[in-house]
Amino acid sequence: MKTLYLDMDNVLVDFVSAFPRLPNELFERYEHKDDIPGIFRLMDPVSGAVEAFHELAGLFDTYILSTAPWDNPSAWSDKLEWVKNHLGQPAYKRLILSHHKHLNRGDYLVDDRLKNGADRFAGELIQFATPQFPNWPSVTAYLRERAG
Repeated sequence: MKTLYLDMDNVLVDFVSAFPRLPNELFERYEHKDDIPGIFRLMDPVSGAVEAFHELAGLFDTYILSTAPWDNPSAWSDKLEWVKNHLGQPAYKRLILSHHKHLNRGDYLVDDRLKNGADRFAGELIQFATPQFPNWPSVTAYLRERAG
């Protein structure tokens, strides 16, 4: 079975969906919004992401590969809680938090950015939210064809 990695921020998780849920004074205090304690618990899934994850978890050896801000210790546990709450049993012990995504071996990585080693991933990088892969239906259709 082929291995698939899915990024969290702006791939599975709608990062900016947390902003309206934050107190204004907390929002304004942090230049880097991902350093706000508790922010990762407040995010909604990207449209179609949960359904796509469940389908792809049946076709691939699927992992969530994300980076957590170094200066926000709650982000590490908040990301775990988000995965438990939104993805459930198919994601059990399948969360990898790393600042070096290229160290993971696999066939596919779905990520919206080229940072944290995504640009050096040895398998195929599927760049989410681009003209070729603008949304989850386009990504799942592409991966469905390659699942064998």
